[in-house]
Amino acid sequence: MTTTSRPALGAPAARIESREKVTGAARYAADHTPPGTRYAWPVPATVAKGEITAVRTAAALSLPGALAVLTHADAPRLSPDAEPDLAVLQSPQVSYRGQIVALAIADTLETARAMAAAVEMEYARQPHDVTLTEDHPGLHTPEQIGVGDPPDRVRGDAEAAWAAAPVRIEATYRIPPLHNHPMEPHASVAVWEGDRLTVHDSNQGSTRVQQTLAGLFGIPPEQITVISEHIGGGFGSKGTPRQHVVLAAMAARHTGRTVKLVLPRQCLPAITGHRAPTIQRVRLGADRDGRLTSVCHEVVTHSSTVSEFVEAAAISTRVLYAHPASRTTHRVTLLDVPVNSWMRAPGECPGMFALESAMDELALAAGLDPVELRLRNDTATDPDSGLPFSSRHLAECLREGALRFGWHDRDPRPAVRRQGPLLTGTGVAAATYPARAVPSTAEARVEPDGSTYTVRINASDIGTGARTVLAQAAADTLGVAMDCVRIQIGRSDLPAAPLAGGSHGTASWSWAVVKACRALLDAIPRGGTSATADTTDDINAAEGKYAQQAFGAQFAEVQVDTETGEARVRRLLGVFAVGRVLNPRTARSQLVGAMAMGLSMALLEDSHLDPAFGDFAERDLASYHFAACADVRGIEAHWIDEDDPHLGPLGVKGLGEIGIVGTAAAIANAVHHATGVRVRDLPLRPDTLLRAIR
Repeated sequence: MTTTSRPALGAPAARIESREKVTGAARYAADHTPPGTRYAWPVPATVAKGEITAVRTAAALSLPGALAVLTHADAPRLSPDAEPDLAVLQSPQVSYRGQIVALAIADTLETARAMAAAVEMEYARQPHDVTLTEDHPGLHTPEQIGVGDPPDRVRGDAEAAWAAAPVRIEATYRIPPLHNHPMEPHASVAVWEGDRLTVHDSNQGSTRVQQTLAGLFGIPPEQITVISEHIGGGFGSKGTPRQHVVLAAMAARHTGRTVKLVLPRQCLPAITGHRAPTIQRVRLGADRDGRLTSVCHEVVTHSSTVSEFVEAAAISTRVLYAHPASRTTHRVTLLDVPVNSWMRAPGECPGMFALESAMDELALAAGLDPVELRLRNDTATDPDSGLPFSSRHLAECLREGALRFGWHDRDPRPAVRRQGPLLTGTGVAAATYPARAVPSTAEARVEPDGSTYTVRINASDIGTGARTVLAQAAADTLGVAMDCVRIQIGRSDLPAAPLAGGSHGTASWSWAVVKACRALLDAIPRGGTSATADTTDDINAAEGKYAQQAFGAQFAEVQVDTETGEARVRRLLGVFAVGRVLNPRTARSQLVGAMAMGLSMALLEDSHLDPAFGDFAERDLASYHFAACADVRGIEAHWIDEDDPHLGPLGVKGLGEIGIVGTAAAIANAVHHATGVRVRDLPLRPDTLLRAIR
């Protein structure tokens, strides 16, 4: 059935669930409280390294309404093959401060919290080390980084080329640990019915959570249902299963009750991952025309002794600019710190701050405009793989961004725009992020009325508008109005699909949805009412032919108060090449949000591991500062029309992360242009800027 009210792909359709969200009807994990629900509260370790030698729970269990205190001595046993970070309450060993060492369960939340405070632990303390240095004796080469990339890559003799370059720079950039802090805390509500487990959980991919729980508890995945209908942000911290869902399931099994566990905000930095700090040494060499002859990017970072995860900060350096010789390396040391993990644009975000700051320094050394320098080093082929890019419009992003921003009116001299104590400057940075698609499955069916269609896929909407965009893709393929399509997502008993992360969600899910809808259109004339699709073969067949990346250019205007050291971003503008934009409204929301997060990273976000106590000093939103509305002023996000036929049926590139990648560098470069001083450590705090200016 066709209709003239059908909105084409590319229309700024409002979110399907918008009314539910603004009226409070949308139910997040912690909103589910079945009758008889009991509550759990975690007990964090108060030492950074050691072993539990005694546990006293009598006082906790004597409280009215107390049900149980789970410890390593009596908690349900998990599979011995469990991921180390998820093997909670299985051992007396303490590997980092804040590790959950017990779980209190009670009739009410207040009692559970009081019980947790009453639990007494004794430890045999061991010496700990939480301090990253660029010459740490524990530094080693990891086996892999990112999604299976080699840690080191050498092309040509980069050292000799750098030494011989007529124009060269060398600088070291430092970024502290950063924390995801989504608005919705990590939460789970778990119940067992015999050997069947149902969990309402806050995560970015319930298929992954289902499979992980099945392995941990030794039951088939089909006996577990994970429901994640609405998610209040994640930024990577909910990208893989976290301890809260395992603990909720353990508590429910132990008590035979429905158990709800919502992690306190103060627990998140230790339990739900963080972006590891990086120390990045960058050396760039160029000829007198500004064309790169050598690129060297060396990364030092930390990981946990529990499991190794490496912030792949030099990944983008391998692919962004043409260069005949390069050396990119990653070294990691395992410290007594919480497990670090994914945070929006892991690797690319901190790495591009260093690279794009260094490119600004190179432009100054070469006497070139920073935009022109980047244009001179553009490339049609991936320097790392040698493959042609499926599409690459970085130059167009730079040119259009410069035009929109008014870049060409800029006085290149630093520290010349002054109004009393205020100095104003502008900066630019390029951005890139991989354009990936991951195999997905989907089902489409026509309902008995013949005019309504249901599409089922276990996608996750973490606030990005996934429901809406998938409904648009299905309606466009079926040739019907969007309100004729019902989208079912966010349950592990739907057709399996990858998590929302790595900017591959829409590209992956829409491919499967379009394929299923096309198959349904073919089936209907033969009397069929449903069709399924699996994109595994399609995606495997497309791999290895092209390098696929999204690109962007970001421009910032910053004002620095020389009396207080405060930096304010007055304007932030980005132009992006992200394939086909399916919904301008949701796309702009993602890009503006990512740019705001990059602003926050540049000016505010800061975290420290206390060397004496071994924990993060900033564990709540009072001490861990990030951008508020007053900090986010004029932000504009634009994109160019980009047709890439090699990106699946809709030509989609992800855009959830490209917006953050270049923002911090653009702001730091603007601060240099404003003040004439270069600050290479984030965040650009008032005290840091005052010391540099004076």
